[in-house]
Amino acid sequence: MMRISRMEVDNFKSLVDFSLDLPKFTCLIGLNGAGKSTILQCLDFLSRLVVRDGLDPWFDERGWKSRDLLSRLSGRSESIDFKVKFVDASQTLVGHWRGRYDPGVNACRDESVDIGGWTLSTVGDREVTIHKPGAEPQTERISFVYEGSILSQIREELLPAEILQLKGLIAGIQALDQLSPNELRRRAREASGTLGAGGRNLSALIHEMSEVERKALVERMRKAYPRLNELVTTQLQAGWKQLEILEDYETTSPGHLFEGPLATEARHINDGLLRVLAVFAELQSRHPVALFDEIENGINPELVELVMDSLVQAPKQIVVTTHSPMILNYLEDEVAKESVLYIYKKADGITRSIPFFDIPSIGEKLRFMGPGEAFVDTDLLRLGEEIDAISGAF
Repeated sequence: MMRISRMEVDNFKSLVDFSLDLPKFTCLIGLNGAGKSTILQCLDFLSRLVVRDGLDPWFDERGWKSRDLLSRLSGRSESIDFKVKFVDASQTLVGHWRGRYDPGVNACRDESVDIGGWTLSTVGDREVTIHKPGAEPQTERISFVYEGSILSQIREELLPAEILQLKGLIAGIQALDQLSPNELRRRAREASGTLGAGGRNLSALIHEMSEVERKALVERMRKAYPRLNELVTTQLQAGWKQLEILEDYETTSPGHLFEGPLATEARHINDGLLRVLAVFAELQSRHPVALFDEIENGINPELVELVMDSLVQAPKQIVVTTHSPMILNYLEDEVAKESVLYIYKKADGITRSIPFFDIPSIGEKLRFMGPGEAFVDTDLLRLGEEIDAISGAF
């Protein structure tokens, strides 16, 4: 299965000449304001470039304008340059996608995809060349003004399977950095396989699941909430879907007021259960990549280990951010060495990253402490001095 192995971006907010290697499971740590959430936003932005709906709905969701993405630290205001690399299941580099996003026209320029021997590239403003070595290049004239990436608009029948697979991977990045209990409680009409902004489609997403998928979700949830009996969705007027949970409680005590499982509508379900439900529902989705900001938010400490094990073992690629040492303590040492990346800002405000346990003092602590203990035992405010002293750290 193909996955993203590296992202390179220049001029996106605090990401200036920035690069990040992404293992299958990635955990971003660092001080507030270091740029962790910005990295998730950048990955989400790249995904929105290739979907047909364009970027405008994404900007509206976040209350941004296209030029808000440009860094104020670089001294450049023209474009955002990016390159994404991809590997296969054996970790072999199989291709890349690069381009230059121009906020003035809300579209990419100088864009190219190279994978499986196929090359797709833009020529000027209105032409695309698709070429496989040994064959004549095929040029497609674009007769309309498009937004985002050319991949969002070019007819899929013109694209080989390799490029379609790459496009599907990018488009399948699901950003859940804005999960909100209030949104998760909402009734929704349809989900089309996605939780939606803030998780607002949760009720419809569960309603659309097959019986097998819903049963698997219930079984996973029971590991966290043993009294959970069932997840029930009801279609109301105008197609709205309402979510309820059924829980088993003892009914033998004097004065009990109900028979059988107790039903609770989503509007009365506690925040933590809803958040865990959203995380587990996403793990069952068909999205190849999922992004979670501050994964520990609202989740009882007793459930963190279950959630983390589920994330690390998920077949899809996962990127999380956290401030919690507890999250790190549930990672095996070898997983932590590969997956935990420290995000920090230099004195000029530009974001940088380094594998946390590649920092000499931190790596030494890992010999005697757990990953989370090493995190707790570190003064992050002074860590930048050691990083600056490491030759070739960035």
